[in-house]
Amino acid sequence: MQIHQQTLQLKERKRGFHLITSEVVQALPQIAHIKTGIMQVFIQHTSASLTINENADPTVRRDFEMYFSKVVPENDPDYLHDDEGPDDMPAHLKAAMLGSSVMIPIRSGRLALGTWQGIYLCEHRNYGGSRNLIITAWGD
Repeated sequence: MQIHQQTLQLKERKRGFHLITSEVVQALPQIAHIKTGIMQVFIQHTSASLTINENADPTVRRDFEMYFSKVVPENDPDYLHDDEGPDDMPAHLKAAMLGSSVMIPIRSGRLALGTWQGIYLCEHRNYGGSRNLIITAWGD
């Protein structure tokens, strides 16, 4: 059994849904030595999230942003938590909906993502800053 772990600091990105698959793979090259295993990617933030979805057509990422902005609007007068601006509480809600980690099988030293799948950083703040990920892979 091999276990590898690496922290990855992502550069600041604008609000939206951003493909980060290649950055994650580059941060943990040891997966090439795992025949069968699992990789977990965890984000250490409460106003950004991770998900796996369409990696080819960029309109999917724009539609994700449009949908979540409609479902969880800013400036809702019922929000109590608004100390950090109108995008703060909606960002927490969106992050709770999507989640803080993804798990991906490793097969023959590569992530076993589907043909059209990629890992997204879901940035829910207008100015979220850099984001920290902990990437852990284990297997034989």
